[in-house]
Amino acid sequence: MKKIAIASFAALVMGFGAITFAVPGNAATRSSGIAGQIMVKFRDNGAAAGVLRQHGLSQGAGIGSTGAHLIKVPAGKESQLIEALSRNPAVEYAEPDELVTAATADQYFDRQYALHNVGQSFTNTSGTLTVAGGIVDADVDAVEAWSITKGSGIRVAVLDTGVASGHDIPSDPVPSDNRDLESKVVARANFSTAATGKDNYGHGTHVAGIVAATADNTIGVAGVCPECTILDGKVLNDSGSGSTSAIANGINWAVNNGAKVINMSLGQSFPSRTLETAVNNAWKAGVVIVAAAGNGGTQAKFYPGAYRNVIAVAATDNRDAKASFSSYGAQWVDVAAPGVNVFSTFPNHPFVLDRTNDTNPLNDRSQGYDIASGTSMASPIVAAVAALAWSSHPGTTNALVRDAVELTADNIGGTDTYWEHGRVNAYNAVR
Repeated sequence: MKKIAIASFAALVMGFGAITFAVPGNAATRSSGIAGQIMVKFRDNGAAAGVLRQHGLSQGAGIGSTGAHLIKVPAGKESQLIEALSRNPAVEYAEPDELVTAATADQYFDRQYALHNVGQSFTNTSGTLTVAGGIVDADVDAVEAWSITKGSGIRVAVLDTGVASGHDIPSDPVPSDNRDLESKVVARANFSTAATGKDNYGHGTHVAGIVAATADNTIGVAGVCPECTILDGKVLNDSGSGSTSAIANGINWAVNNGAKVINMSLGQSFPSRTLETAVNNAWKAGVVIVAAAGNGGTQAKFYPGAYRNVIAVAATDNRDAKASFSSYGAQWVDVAAPGVNVFSTFPNHPFVLDRTNDTNPLNDRSQGYDIASGTSMASPIVAAVAALAWSSHPGTTNALVRDAVELTADNIGGTDTYWEHGRVNAYNAVR
């Protein structure tokens, strides 16, 4: 799998046909891909049709700007065809279309928050936690940053399960959107296998609220970049799963629609040349790319976060400690941000992540707001900080924005082996 969390398990639970592939060149490395399709890039596109015909295959659609193509193959023959095509000199590479899932710890431990959020509480709106012996200032100083900018004019692409931010059913007298995201989405596209772009899972709406929920409107929550707008690229289906090719297509779409920042709260455990090409193309186009580090609790790399041109984000809690579930590793994780019990938006219509047994009426996801935990929640905080930095430094470059985010992060003692820089600080970044 390519850096999108818990692939083989997710494939069984979420309804995808999981295929185990032997990756060419490393018989010990295996991944779970989507049945019936692979990704192929040819050195000579003129030879593509003939090479594919030799294996009883037809040409497939291009994948964004990567130069690779999505090829339909007989289910169960994926590994065999990848190996055969990889040996052909006309083929640059052939690889599985990996299963991708949302990178949220809350998705799997919905009723076991205490196991992953020991000692957490929310004592005031600033995010400061009072503990024995003093105060732990673990927030990202977003309010202070707003004295300089709130991100007006910056587009952030949320590549996820969709964003509930409008009347999904126009004839429905009850709005099915979240009012904190009303008018925030300026463009939509559906690259998933879902029939519609509606967020029936809930993950993307929660992520979008962390980025750009409206501030000072007397309801709900405020996003870290409250005047940013959202590009809603649905790349994960209504079960929270997707494919590498869908992510690559979503990245290409985001670039073409003016994204200054792309957030991907998702990932897969195995690298992909197609996905890396899409990331590199976005970086060359001037976009800042941010992605979750994953919730494995280990140093195992998660993609696209582990790619050089992506800011990989780990999760911290309200004591500024690494979240127990967060993946880590200073060799590839760049920064951290709060990812435990993050309060944000949810759809007002039925969705998969709704916690129906919640006894606290103020934390009822079906009413549009609740907490969730994971590097999925930390990543959009960093994406929003990058958007604020873009807004406060007009005419700058994505490389300088990335520096502003990473080099101004607050150092947390004892975390040097977890990530390269620190926990992000929005006020420092915008200055």
